[in-house]
Amino acid sequence: MSAAVQEQAPLAGVQVVEFGQFIAGPGATQILADLGADVIKIESPNGDNGRRFGVSDATGGRSGLFMAYNRGKRSVVVDMRRPEGLTVARTLALQADVVVQNARAGVMRSLGLDAQSLREAKPGLVYVSVSGFGTLGPSRERPGLDIAAQAESGMMSITGERGGTPLKAGFPVADASTASATANAILAALYRQARTGRGETIETSLLAVAVSMQAQIWAEYQCTGRQPARSGNAQPLVAPAADLIEVRDGHIVISAYLDEHWRRLCRAIGMPALATDARFATNNDRVRNRAALIGLLADALGALEGEQARALLERHGVVVGVVRNYAQVLASEDVRASGLFQTIDDGVGGQLQLPGQPFTFTDAPPGATAQAVPRLGQHTAEVLAQAGFDTTDIARLHAQGVVQGEQFASALP
Repeated sequence: MSAAVQEQAPLAGVQVVEFGQFIAGPGATQILADLGADVIKIESPNGDNGRRFGVSDATGGRSGLFMAYNRGKRSVVVDMRRPEGLTVARTLALQADVVVQNARAGVMRSLGLDAQSLREAKPGLVYVSVSGFGTLGPSRERPGLDIAAQAESGMMSITGERGGTPLKAGFPVADASTASATANAILAALYRQARTGRGETIETSLLAVAVSMQAQIWAEYQCTGRQPARSGNAQPLVAPAADLIEVRDGHIVISAYLDEHWRRLCRAIGMPALATDARFATNNDRVRNRAALIGLLADALGALEGEQARALLERHGVVVGVVRNYAQVLASEDVRASGLFQTIDDGVGGQLQLPGQPFTFTDAPPGATAQAVPRLGQHTAEVLAQAGFDTTDIARLHAQGVVQGEQFASALP
């Protein structure tokens, strides 16, 4: 990010220290970095485990997971198994406005880097902990991964085909949503910090976020007393809604469950009398006779290509979407017009097109182009010098293996 754009960014001047692994913690700080915060990522000599996730010849030796959630940060390698390493980490944390960690339960307390220890020294600090299952229940020490949160939140029990086995979402939805929820909490705390100088201790978990994302289903469960069941793509209470229709070159989804929308759909497919057919006259009728309904829609639209079906239905005011693969999404004129994809330096000499944040600022644009994914320890010397460590101390810490970084000598002032 250029200096001029950095000054305009919403979080310009905010410093964040991250002790993060994989997605939830790093994903939260990625949002802050995209908004202009200076995010210092403290890593062990082995680095964030996400750096090695899915690395293979097919990926060019790169981790898609790491690149997705760590662009624009500064990497500092500190061996916190050593007392002087802990001193370095604590110094950096206490100079920050926000500390974010998603270490295993008890790790940060054992290091003296927990919320209580750091906020006693700096009450205005915003300290954020992300765990798998929360810190109060019997599962507080269990390792937390996205798949476990999907399973134990009820999410997998409602995902899949009717009569089939439970399925996870096609991407780590609990992790990604926890990153977004955590960033929202941090922004609220920073707003109060700016007004009052008060800090905050924030806790969230993959389980809590995964449960809260299903608020509509929980409300329906409380209203009916019936366990939600897997129903494939269909919305179980309304029809047609999210129903999948096969067309000549793939699939589309249709939503026309309101009576007026249903009448529009019937006119669009040239079957206006279907709107008053006793099988489909009301939403409840359509839900009961969903299989017959979908069969009729498939017969009416199946000879069309997806884009032809979309154009036809949109002309009649019917909500429709073409099911696209990733190549088609990347080529979508709507996606391209949004400027969502950004050019990212992959940290190993190449560039990728990756999605940035799903919003824009007209008056204070993040303007993030060609952001770099940090190499392990790339910024160690630079960050320590800015934190007040003198050249001699930095060189000594490096020589003793307390801190590490690439091209260390040339990076010193």
